[in-house]
Amino acid sequence: MLASSKDWDARVAEAELIARSPGFRHLRERIIELAEPRADHTVVDLGCGTGLLALALAERVARVWAIDSSPAMIEYLRVKASSAELENIETVVASAVSLPLVDEVADLVVSNYCLHELPHAGKERALGEAMRVLKPGGRLVIGDMMFSLNPMQRRDRRLVADKVRQLASRGLPGAWRLLKNAARLIAGRWEDPANAEWWREALQRAGFQHVSIETLDHEGGIATAEAPEAGAAIGRPPRRGAALEHARRSALSA
Repeated sequence: MLASSKDWDARVAEAELIARSPGFRHLRERIIELAEPRADHTVVDLGCGTGLLALALAERVARVWAIDSSPAMIEYLRVKASSAELENIETVVASAVSLPLVDEVADLVVSNYCLHELPHAGKERALGEAMRVLKPGGRLVIGDMMFSLNPMQRRDRRLVADKVRQLASRGLPGAWRLLKNAARLIAGRWEDPANAEWWREALQRAGFQHVSIETLDHEGGIATAEAPEAGAAIGRPPRRGAALEHARRSALSA
């Protein structure tokens, strides 16, 4: 069922409120710092939302392709870019798992709190698409939830326990939020974040090099990686082949 206009308006308003928070602005600055954008760069922003990354990067680079599956988010960003007189942002309604861009068009691919909404197989497909659109030697920087509900992982246990304590301290509203989250988890409608180790292995499977994961004090983390240089691909299969094949198999076994 498609969301109503009222539902989309609420989601856009919530996304913009979150984007304006100090925590997300700090995360944006760290992503940009790690991305090392240059004036001649073309950037692809996966899951751009209302433009937290895209708007800031547009002031530093030649072109930004801002991709989001929500027409409402894209329209909001389009108007913001126009009000800022930024003419180098191309807004596109599309999914991160199927980018309507030609191969090797981007110097940078970035994403901020988008990919946790995809199942793991979808994340793998998105990484395959990121590899495809990156130029040889291009850079990928992903900020996202980086934890799981795996009780065997110390950081995962700590983060979940901290969140439960935080919500429980809010009394009845917090207890209600816990119940809602539990119901969404049981129904399979909760987000699907992955921990840092999963991201490291998935990036390597996708063919990325120089993979680095920076975990934060909260549930977030930032992954950086690079597409192989042109010479490194000689005598090997196409760069995206292994990643897409793994994503296909993951989807079939899910």
